[in-house]
Amino acid sequence: MNGVPCLLMRGGTSKGAYFLADDLPSDPAERDDLLLRIMGSPDPRQIDGIGGAHPLTSKVAVISPSRDGKSDVDYLFLQLGVEEATVSDRQNCGNLLAGVGPFAVERGLVRPGDETTSVRIHMVNSDSVAVATFPTPGGVPRYDGDTAISGVPGTAAAITLDFTDTEGSATGSLLPTGNVRDEIDGIEVTCIDNGMPVVVAYAKDFGITGYESVEELAGLRDRIQSLRLQAGKLMGLGDVSEASVPKTTLVAAPRDGGTICTRTFIPLKLHTSIGVLGAVTVGTAVLMEGAVGHDLAHVTGNRLDIEHPTGHLEVEVELDGVHVRRSGVVRTARKLFEGTVFPR
Repeated sequence: MNGVPCLLMRGGTSKGAYFLADDLPSDPAERDDLLLRIMGSPDPRQIDGIGGAHPLTSKVAVISPSRDGKSDVDYLFLQLGVEEATVSDRQNCGNLLAGVGPFAVERGLVRPGDETTSVRIHMVNSDSVAVATFPTPGGVPRYDGDTAISGVPGTAAAITLDFTDTEGSATGSLLPTGNVRDEIDGIEVTCIDNGMPVVVAYAKDFGITGYESVEELAGLRDRIQSLRLQAGKLMGLGDVSEASVPKTTLVAAPRDGGTICTRTFIPLKLHTSIGVLGAVTVGTAVLMEGAVGHDLAHVTGNRLDIEHPTGHLEVEVELDGVHVRRSGVVRTARKLFEGTVFPR
């Protein structure tokens, strides 16, 4: 059996398999079937593949030279189901994005600088752009460093991600329902999309504090599903029963010096932290007067500290009224394994 060249990387608080597009079938159906077999889906343990039995570790990045000539590389993100044989390209992943620049240098797609390298990345899922800047002393990506991010043990080299054109990434509008607030199932929500379609709701409206652990919130699955199925239609996403978006984030007042406290479902399992673009989108919401969470947030500027179950994630968001001027975040990534993966 022929194997497929693969680079396994941690990107932010996720882990995924990175591939060159030329190493995968060009037909999307054939590609998706191959990737499911590589990951070991569908199976709750993904025992016969390289997936980690969790949505955060069942991810794929497909990289190629940019086709539009305006960026250095194209990055297609694919979220693979664990227990379901599903492959979704309906959202970005800002965590795996952190590894795209170093991967591009590793694979010779981008010529590195002597000290640092900036890679302009076309995020195919949303037709938006991110610029990743990271250290490359001697022209080699450096993964070790002194930057810590919550949800990842130890430290690594900082990777700065600056985003443009993320407003309405999947829905075409920052506020896809046309409203700052809507009501679903008697619950006030803000449906928003600044890189990730998210439904923001008050934790208290679900009868919780918003400070519970991951294990304590497993019983909310049915209510979260009802909320997001209806929100998906309102946001123009159609039937999202088999999709991983929109995410749902429950917010509470910060309790550890941050801007807002969050508990995020992806889409029905509680995230052990929060996704990068999910944090950017929630941060955008709480900056908007009248949005769910705005009244709870402690805002002191454009830098927002998003509290989550395992710590904090700092993002930057600049708004011009109800339009996004810019957003950014600092992440880390690490090369874990390089070789050939053999599909089932």
